[in-house]
Amino acid sequence: MSALAALVALLLALVPLEAAAFGDRTIVDIRMVEIAGASLPRPTAALRLAWETRQRTSVETRLPPTSVKLSDPKLFESGLVYWAGDSAFAPLSEAEVTGLRRFVEFGGFVMIDDAAPTRDDASTGFDASIRRELARAFGENELRKMPATHTVYRSFYLLERPYGRIAGSESLEMIERGGRAAVIYSRHDLGGAWDRDNLGNYYHAVEPGGDSQREMAVRLGVNLVLYALCLDYKDDQVHSPFIMRRRAGQP
Repeated sequence: MSALAALVALLLALVPLEAAAFGDRTIVDIRMVEIAGASLPRPTAALRLAWETRQRTSVETRLPPTSVKLSDPKLFESGLVYWAGDSAFAPLSEAEVTGLRRFVEFGGFVMIDDAAPTRDDASTGFDASIRRELARAFGENELRKMPATHTVYRSFYLLERPYGRIAGSESLEMIERGGRAAVIYSRHDLGGAWDRDNLGNYYHAVEPGGDSQREMAVRLGVNLVLYALCLDYKDDQVHSPFIMRRRAGQP
């Protein structure tokens, strides 16, 4: 089977599933993680990703997305969170660490975006803080490079590597649980490529690839959302927020 035929077969298989799973009864919320004392560096990024996902796929997304703290029981009302930052932050509380761990263990997906990456992949304040908290929640050495053959690069679009506001590393990083990438970490400033005003003007230049690189960054974002929604085919995705709340001991 040719690559094009394989892509067509994949899309035909995906679209009916998504259309059936995410109709009028379910709206996907790309929820932004709130950390005490930390600002959102790309305030419209989640909104723009939600809009692009709605326009390009059969997934109905909430506009605008909401935000949530890792210690809030409402964390389990959605299966997807977007955690972005551009500077160091204080250690999470034990309740936040526990919330993060349980969210992932119960089937949640965490998309982490370093909004201040360096071209040489040197650690930044946000990067160091993220690695510290992921180690607390999941153990040392759990974060590893994602192979170029991973499903996330073909969950909707066919991509060869990650892109964002900067080209950055040729790899994403991930933490796996139960055979799935439950946490995906990008040091490409994805939100910087998506962030724009209501008139369609982008806030940040994309380097070095300009508009074509920006498009690849949008496609990667859509792929991440679609991958998150298809993590567990055993659970009816229409009811996944209810299932996660029950697993978490919430009413």
